[in-house]
Amino acid sequence: MGFFVSNIWLIPFFPLLGGLIAGFLARRIKLDPFIPVAAGVGLAFLVSLGAYASADAEKTVLVSKWIQAGSLVVPLEFRVDGLTTLMLSMVTFVSTLVIVFASGYMHGDPSYPRFFALIGMFVFAMTGLVLSNNYILTYAFWEGVGVCSYLLIGFWHAKPSASAAAMKAFLVNRVGDVGFAIAIFWLWSVVPNHDLSYQNVLAESTLHALPEAAKWGIPLLLFWAATAKSAQVPLYVWLPDAMEGPTPVSALIHAATMVTAGVYLIARSMPMVAQAPEVQLLISATGCATALLAALIALTQTDLKRVMAYSTVSQLGYMFMGLGAGVGSVARLAVVAAMFHLFTHAFFKALLFLASGSVMHAMGDVIDMRRFSGLRHRLPYTYATFAVGALALAGIFPLAGFWSKDEILLALESAPHAAHEVHFELGWIYGVIYWIAIFTAALTAFYTFRAFFMTFWGPEKLPSPDDPEAPPADAHAHGHGHGHDDHGHDAHGHGHHEIGVESPPIMTYPLMILAACAVLVGLAFGPTHMFEEHLHHTLGFEHLPEGHHDFSWGTAIISTIGALAGIALAFKLYAQPSPVPGRIAGSIKPLYRASLNKFYIDEIYHATVMKLVQGLAAASRVFDVKVVDGLVQGVANIPWTAARDVLSKYQNGLIQFYAAASALSVAVLLWVLLFS
Repeated sequence: MGFFVSNIWLIPFFPLLGGLIAGFLARRIKLDPFIPVAAGVGLAFLVSLGAYASADAEKTVLVSKWIQAGSLVVPLEFRVDGLTTLMLSMVTFVSTLVIVFASGYMHGDPSYPRFFALIGMFVFAMTGLVLSNNYILTYAFWEGVGVCSYLLIGFWHAKPSASAAAMKAFLVNRVGDVGFAIAIFWLWSVVPNHDLSYQNVLAESTLHALPEAAKWGIPLLLFWAATAKSAQVPLYVWLPDAMEGPTPVSALIHAATMVTAGVYLIARSMPMVAQAPEVQLLISATGCATALLAALIALTQTDLKRVMAYSTVSQLGYMFMGLGAGVGSVARLAVVAAMFHLFTHAFFKALLFLASGSVMHAMGDVIDMRRFSGLRHRLPYTYATFAVGALALAGIFPLAGFWSKDEILLALESAPHAAHEVHFELGWIYGVIYWIAIFTAALTAFYTFRAFFMTFWGPEKLPSPDDPEAPPADAHAHGHGHGHDDHGHDAHGHGHHEIGVESPPIMTYPLMILAACAVLVGLAFGPTHMFEEHLHHTLGFEHLPEGHHDFSWGTAIISTIGALAGIALAFKLYAQPSPVPGRIAGSIKPLYRASLNKFYIDEIYHATVMKLVQGLAAASRVFDVKVVDGLVQGVANIPWTAARDVLSKYQNGLIQFYAAASALSVAVLLWVLLFS
């Protein structure tokens, strides 16, 4: 097993190599671009498994020197420990299945090689981020993930909505990255020897020696960065719009790669974050607000992928609720619970997104749930696997979501008592967050099965141009996905899957594997404590306080009853056509419209932040043109004006005048020399 650890650099290298081959060589050598990327990520998964089996002790692997400038030394060094190997195994496994699915979903797209090249680069950046042993190296890969997400969300760049979504994601994430950059500068100024490696920054001696301001300021800045990357209030607004990218991209971003980076950063920095209980409470409260807000928005959405997107935002909120609950003796439980939910969520959320993509593929790129229904007989594999993913997301026993969600609820339930033990007076707020989390779990079950019943139950209905919800005829070329016309061909003339027919095996097999994982992962890692025991081999984990927390059957029963109630209500309202949902919406029309319009958050941002930025930009332009340019041009005009208005009078062409001027000048010069 030592081979895998010493060659851990192969994990990011293989996807990078596959992406480069797909982008630059595949067409020349007549190779399907899918093959090198799938092989690269698959090999990375095998190396990750070997490293997972070897992570019983912390190790670092020096690959090469990267930056050496004065006192700033940043080696290209990778860390192998429990947290790293868990993340790597999940990222590479889920990514491999998504890539296989994408080979069928993207078949015929004219930019097929570019797609797989970007996917390989994306996985390279994410695995590099997880492996990094230095905050600066982490930041470099953090930015790499952001760039790749921008390129993938805007993959169909000719579509205005896709370009706008990519720009929105890029800019919102840059706002968060400012916090990360400031945190790095602050760390560099206060840690010994300016060494930003994790083993130096997270050492007990370093943490105890930090100035008081840095003990809460740096964790706060890191959380600022995490709110953008992992889509928390107020910087979550980019993630729902990321649906404009191809569905496999959505599955990667939402399940295994980009959005998990912020959770990973806080978990990795937990020994430092645990020193600031006020910041921990802020993290938990922000996660709570995000989870509830996203769930309320998801209740009324009609775009199947958008429902899944808001579900991701909500579940990320759960992870931050768990991380923030780690006060006092709950610290270890909080990290385990949050990372366990991140781990299980990757499988069932990738399943739900890919199943949504299978529906979209079968419906000719239509994803509005009002335009189809009763698909369970036409799409039996998609139907069955979607049902498994929905049950896991709802937290139904014994699926994966049940075990991880209830661990977070247990951490929240235990936090008030632990806060009292460390004399943190605001610990009672965790009790409020706990009950909001229970309520949000019920909402999650309801909106998930609302989407499930609207899609697969009721009378069979396939998309038709005559649907009231159908886009105008001139909008077909700019619809979701590939832009298909009514004859089953996309805008570039490529053939498309017949409407109403189940997806091909290369798309359904990954769904089946992910469904099996959604059933088994929780049972394998939850009751056996395998996940927790493996996570113990993580840098700084031994310094986190440990308490004894038994599984809470009371919490499990309450959350399960709430989830079952949500499923039952969704069945009652949406399993068959019913006027009741319309009557309910009409009776609470302001609330319904607020949810349908996403509580007007985007409009509020546009009216405040964007107008302010646009005003500053306009003022800056006026200052630049009138003041800066005017000053520069004024200085440049001085010699020209002097030459034209003063000196030109003496350039009259008379030789006698020139001779007299020269003689006078020589006389003045001699006079100055004599009397000086």
